[in-house]
Amino acid sequence: MEITGDLAILGYGLSAIGPGVGIGLIFAAYVSGVARQPETRGVLQTIAILGFVLCEQLAIFGIALAFVFSGN
Repeated sequence: MEITGDLAILGYGLSAIGPGVGIGLIFAAYVSGVARQPETRGVLQTIAILGFVLCEQLAIFGIALAFVFSGN
């Protein structure tokens, strides 16, 4: 039995865990902050969306590298 495949896709799967956890932590902190002080919603929302974008760029960068290093 021979196992064939590409380790780049496995690497992307592992690298997607980091941004997923990061986005979860960002929005958990946002919800907690708005629950404590609802009047700061606008400021916290801007910061949360900026953090989301930066984390999501890591995932996009990871999939781009997976395609580059996939080899074929």
